[in-house]
Amino acid sequence: MRRLTYPILFWLLLGVIAIANGTFRVVFLLPSLGDLAAHQLSTAIGVSLFLAAMYLFFQKTRLEYSSRELLIMGICWTAMTIIFEFGFGHYIMGNPWEKLLADYNLLAGRVWVLVLLAVLAGPSVTYPLARK
Repeated sequence: MRRLTYPILFWLLLGVIAIANGTFRVVFLLPSLGDLAAHQLSTAIGVSLFLAAMYLFFQKTRLEYSSRELLIMGICWTAMTIIFEFGFGHYIMGNPWEKLLADYNLLAGRVWVLVLLAVLAGPSVTYPLARK
């Protein structure tokens, strides 16, 4: 049971980190940097915080995970993140789908997809580092 519970609870912690980072972006970065630069810097900060949190999570847990389990964990975390982002963004915050999808436009400098890639690859990358 702990094999499933800990990673799910940890994903909730990633959500708290994301909300704190988003608040930091809106309150501090957006007024001084503008939308695009604030988005890009906030993305870099978020990826760094997520990977650091994953490293600490795997360093503290006593559970051993296989490469397959780490991949599945990354896939599940990524899927839950996308579902939350679109569900919360559209149904709670009232953002139109077009606005939510705009953050996936790399050609426009929107780098949100890097967060998803970090969440996807994070377990497979940070687990071996944390176990050394």
